[in-house]
Amino acid sequence: MKILVAVDGSKASLNAVKCLVDHADWYRDKPQVELVTVHFPVPQLPGLGAAVGKSQVARYYQEEGESRVAAARKQLDAAGLRYEVRILVGHPAEQIVKHATKAGCDLIYIGAPQALIGSTTTRVAHTSEVPVLLVK
Repeated sequence: MKILVAVDGSKASLNAVKCLVDHADWYRDKPQVELVTVHFPVPQLPGLGAAVGKSQVARYYQEEGESRVAAARKQLDAAGLRYEVRILVGHPAEQIVKHATKAGCDLIYIGAPQALIGSTTTRVAHTSEVPVLLVK
C-alpha cells in the first residue's frame, strides 16, 4: 500500500503522521509513504529576478520544505516506515491531489484543523479520487 501524508509542520499534520504510525499494523505490509509538503509559489514581482535568483528561490523551497517535514521524518524513522520526501510548489490542495494520483497512492492522510471551511483539507477531500483519511 502506498500512502501520501500531507504535512505542513502544523499540529494537525503531525497528528496525521502519528495516526499512520499508530495504525501501520492495519496494513498487511508496512506501507510505502510519500511525505509531501507544498509551498505556494514565490510571487514574480517586476525587478525581483535581478535581486533574487532562481537558485535562491529553489534553496528557499528546499530549506523550508525540510523544516516542515523534520518532525514527521522523526516519527516515521522511529516507526521504521519507509518514505520519500516530496517538496512541491503550487496550490497545496491541487498539488497534493495531483501527486497522489501520479504516484499511484492508495490513500491520502491529511490533518484536519478545527476550521475546515475553505481549507486545503476540505479541497483535497472534495477533489481527490484517491480516498482521503481526515485526522483530527
